[in-house]
Amino acid sequence: MQPDGSIAAVSSDYAVSLGQFSAAAIERAGHLATGLPLAALAGKSVLAKQVHGLVQRLARHGLLAYRLFSPRDAQDLVVIEPLIADYWPHTAKLSSSDTIVLSRFAYLRRRGNEMVLESPRAGALFRICDPAIVATLAALSQPQKISALRKQMAAVNLDLLGLLLEAEMLLKLGANDADGGRVNEGDRNLVLWDFHDLVFHTRSTEGRHVNPVGGAYLHARVVPPLPAVRPRWPGKTIALGKRTALEPKSPFANLLRERHSTRDFDDQHPLTLAELAQFLDTTARVLSEWKGAADFDDGPEVTYSARPYPGAGSAYELELYLAVSNCEGLARGLYHYDASGHALVAIDASAQQLQALLAAAEFAMGASGPPQVLITIAARFGRISWKYSSIAYSLILKDVGCLLQTFYLAATDMGLGGCAIGTGNIDLFGGMTGLEFYVEGAVGQFALGRGRKPEVASQM
Repeated sequence: MQPDGSIAAVSSDYAVSLGQFSAAAIERAGHLATGLPLAALAGKSVLAKQVHGLVQRLARHGLLAYRLFSPRDAQDLVVIEPLIADYWPHTAKLSSSDTIVLSRFAYLRRRGNEMVLESPRAGALFRICDPAIVATLAALSQPQKISALRKQMAAVNLDLLGLLLEAEMLLKLGANDADGGRVNEGDRNLVLWDFHDLVFHTRSTEGRHVNPVGGAYLHARVVPPLPAVRPRWPGKTIALGKRTALEPKSPFANLLRERHSTRDFDDQHPLTLAELAQFLDTTARVLSEWKGAADFDDGPEVTYSARPYPGAGSAYELELYLAVSNCEGLARGLYHYDASGHALVAIDASAQQLQALLAAAEFAMGASGPPQVLITIAARFGRISWKYSSIAYSLILKDVGCLLQTFYLAATDMGLGGCAIGTGNIDLFGGMTGLEFYVEGAVGQFALGRGRKPEVASQM
């Protein structure tokens, strides 16, 4: 209980304010420690509505798990752990005549002493408490009619199957959906994803999991740090010092040596719109466009472009979205960079979303304030995965690396500051743009602005 009468949820050294509620609602919510039936939240009384509101606030902060248990012995079948803020368990309707199959993105793995079922498409993971469920999942590697499945396995729980179907861990097949293979799951954008690529995309970014992210040093007490420079290989050494000039002979070599990350920016002298236009023209503008046939028999015509940085297969799948905090001549907001027309197009994102995006970048950099302009690099995944198998996401990340170095060199050349950011929230980006995370999603970020000059200590 807070001094103002509001309540807070406290976990370790982390506290979340939940607002003010009646004593009766707080007392009822206390049952969450052992389990509160979701049916108890469905009433129309003032108390039921208050408890429902409190429970939803806890859910939005990832502070709830959901138990499905057997009424026969009150033992848990599964415990559902949300992975996204707005997850709420819903049970899809199933009938005996329905045919279902396991999603090709669903996978079981060991987590400590537990078995969990996950999918990069799902908003929650399912901790498996009953070993019989694993046998059911194995049977669902092939399409199964519900009536036949219940005859084979008497312990099949329809509520669990409905929860898994709603979470997109299972698919319901239509009469023309054949064996529930790749083309039967989701839209054509999802068809292009390989399993390992979508798992890596969702688990190496923020927004769709609850694992530690960033510099957490989880294994520092188990494994010592590697040295900054690799120990020299044994064998004959050929010294290169005498064959290298002491000072770089080209401006480009100087530029490479001057490049560095700038995390703090001078908001009294912000980046200007003219400088931003020049930066984007130098680094990302479409230089030319052409068409050509795909390199297989009877392949369709494909459009290509050339840009200032290297791109795998000339696909140029990367798009730039600019969150503007402080740029002279440009209003605060979110913009897409039209690389072909060399123009910025405003996107209607909320002030709260924009603030969250900029604050996350500030935190990730360990900076004293937000970047003047935050560039989110997004990928149109299908542009790469339409052609490449197994290596599609790897190629995208290589392209991001090339673009980030191009950003660094251009910023250095213009006397600006920049910093690559190692993480980003793909669900937040999706909420701001209205784009599905598997269609066009964030794969990199770069902070840009006029760097703050180091303060010179005054002399007496």
